[in-house]
Amino acid sequence: MNNKQFPVLVSIFVLSVSMLISCVGFIQTGGEKLEPPLYIMGQGKISADKMAGFLRQNNPAVNAANALMMARLYIEEAAFEGVNHDIAFVQMCLETGYLKFGGDVKPEQNNFAGLGAIGGGEPGLSFPSARIGVRAQIQHLKAYGSEAPLNGELVNPRFRFVRRGIAPTYEGLAGTWAADRQYGVKLKAMLERLYNF
Repeated sequence: MNNKQFPVLVSIFVLSVSMLISCVGFIQTGGEKLEPPLYIMGQGKISADKMAGFLRQNNPAVNAANALMMARLYIEEAAFEGVNHDIAFVQMCLETGYLKFGGDVKPEQNNFAGLGAIGGGEPGLSFPSARIGVRAQIQHLKAYGSEAPLNGELVNPRFRFVRRGIAPTYEGLAGTWAADRQYGVKLKAMLERLYNF
C-alpha cells in the first residue's frame, strides 16, 4: 500500500463504522432512530421497560417492580394530559437523583419534582400516593408547556401560580421552574442518556 491509499482506506473505515453504529441504533428502536424531544407537550417514545431499566441502572436500590410501576405511572398520567412522558420521567430522575432523594424532599412525600421545595430546609408539597404525586408534576409541566385546560381534576395546588405556556420546551424550564440556569442543559443530557440506553 502506498501513502496515497492510506487516507482513503481510513476514510472508508470511519464511514463504515459510522454507518454500522447508525444501523444498530435504527434496529434497536424498531426501525426508528429516536431523537430526544424538545417540546413538553407531545407523546413520549420510550417504553416502560426501558425507563425502568434506566432508573435501576442509576439506582439499583429501586426494585424492578417499583421501577416498572413508576415508569407506567409516568406514561399513563402524561398521556392523559398530553405531556411528553420522556421529559417528565427524566425530570423526576434529575429532581430526585433517580429516587435517591437526599435533599429537603423525602420519599414519603411522593413529590417527584420538588414542587414547593424552595431550599433552606423547605420540604415542599406532599401527596397521598405516587400516582397523585406524578399527576401533580404532569399538571405542573402542562401549566408551563401549554395554555390548554387540564383534562383531569386539579391535584396540584401550585398550578395557579404558573403563567400558562411560559415554557413550551424543556429548555424554557431553566430560570422558570428552577432557578438553575443549567436546568435545561441537565434535562437534555439526561434525555440523551435515556434515548441511548
